Amino acid sequence: MTAAGRAAPGTLAGILLVAASGVMLASMDAMGKHLAVRLEVLQVVWARYAVHTVVVFVWLLLRQGSLRFLRTRRPAGQFLRSLNLLGVTACMYTALVFVPLADATAVMFFAPVLVTVLAGLFLGEEVGPHRIAAVVMGFAGVLVIVRPGFGADPAMLLPLGAAVMLSGYLLITRWMSERDHRAATVFYSTAFGSVALTLAVPWFWQTPTLPELGMMLAMGLLGALGHGCIVLGFSRAPASVLSPFLYMQLLAASVISVTAFGDPLSVFTLLGAVLLVGGGLVIWWWEGVLARRARHRARGGRSDTRAV
Repeated sequence: MTAAGRAAPGTLAGILLVAASGVMLASMDAMGKHLAVRLEVLQVVWARYAVHTVVVFVWLLLRQGSLRFLRTRRPAGQFLRSLNLLGVTACMYTALVFVPLADATAVMFFAPVLVTVLAGLFLGEEVGPHRIAAVVMGFAGVLVIVRPGFGADPAMLLPLGAAVMLSGYLLITRWMSERDHRAATVFYSTAFGSVALTLAVPWFWQTPTLPELGMMLAMGLLGALGHGCIVLGFSRAPASVLSPFLYMQLLAASVISVTAFGDPLSVFTLLGAVLLVGGGLVIWWWEGVLARRARHRARGGRSDTRAV
């Protein structure tokens, strides 16, 4: 069997894992929306974090056979990263009380595009014309969905704030990747937030019904499994292949928003989502072009600038 033939199953597995993660995370947010209408938002966020942290703790303990993952070289960085993620979840679930799931999820996908600019400012990464064009497309998509000053729900600013904090979380994650152990980074993503929320939640606690308790448990489990599938998927196939399939979460959220909650999909949401996804795909496509050029030069050939 050729190398390409052996790689194909791994690539397919990676695609399926990333696509499955999108469905899981969209389902988790849908449960969060349902619960946040009935319970305190803080309690819903606590459930998502606490169960996620317990699942990851048990998984890492069984995998490593020790508590080494509790040691971190950059506690301040891990704390700031976790704080950003906590802000993301709090803003998102508060927004879901007032706005459709599809709209909030679409705005959240501005974060990966925004990271390209912030990486240039704070990490010194090159920001070429293609990345600038992608950011402009993404920002235009956000404006179309949020429509500031044109009668849109002010609560749409919450997922926009969540997108900004998510970009900060992703940026710190990229910075931490070469400065701390991966297991510690995985665990502390939700650990700090879980401790803080556990101390605060007794003041806001509302006793859930049995079905609501089941949803609270399912939310955390889906969150842990969804993020685990992303990590596992990206270990099976190149990021350049898998990145477009991250948008499965937006598709799943749109379907759930319409079928489960009866939310209308407005033309503004559809157009904005197209611009946001388009911005992400511009980066994905051009980064692939640059990678192919680099491989071609490494083999001793000359890149054909007329091709793009």
